[in-house]
Amino acid sequence: MFYFDPLYLIISLPALILGFIAQIKVKSAFNKYNQIPNQAGMTGAKIARTMLDSAGLYNVSIERVRGFLSDHYDPRTRKLRLSPQVFDGASIASLGVAAHECGHALQHSESYGWLKFRTWMVPTTSIGSYLGPLIFLVGFMFSIQPIAWLGVGLFSLVAVFTLITLPVEINASTRAKKWSKQYLNLDRDQQAGIKSVLDAAALTYVAAMMQAVSTLLYFVFLLTGSRRR
Repeated sequence: MFYFDPLYLIISLPALILGFIAQIKVKSAFNKYNQIPNQAGMTGAKIARTMLDSAGLYNVSIERVRGFLSDHYDPRTRKLRLSPQVFDGASIASLGVAAHECGHALQHSESYGWLKFRTWMVPTTSIGSYLGPLIFLVGFMFSIQPIAWLGVGLFSLVAVFTLITLPVEINASTRAKKWSKQYLNLDRDQQAGIKSVLDAAALTYVAAMMQAVSTLLYFVFLLTGSRRR
């Protein structure tokens, strides 16, 4: 029979609260600045093409994909994928998001170390996120410590991945802010709007990191506690 462990709530509550706040801030910031046209008068797709071309990245294509804020850069195919709101929108929010994703393309072209490391970790992280908890649960339930610790080790890859993601995302946002300030004639309010949207998005990555680390700590506490008993 499964039951709720209060220890998990105690350890993960700060991350859960931060994650909830982050989601509210992202939606609030995007919805607010999605209603304000950017002074460049350019759609997210146009902003992306302009930013990429200014860096000489003519070989990076831009695609329109479904989903709300499903925007991302795929280093494997060198494609920038933008959600409808960003691709077609000419708002402050669409400008900020499009420029941020272009920041990842610039990282890729410059062989930015943290991005290379994160890309390399994607396959192992996928395995760790699915198999790690399952292997841990089997080892813990049957009191087989080596198997349980193997599960912890696999899940630790997820925690490391979220840690690596932070500098990657922060750097991409920094590039977006710097480019928009340098190449677009935006006033301080518009620049502040871009910063608000990107800072809110960054908070979601901090929350994801905290959640992964707190779950990892919970697994370790369970094992070390059971060993003492």
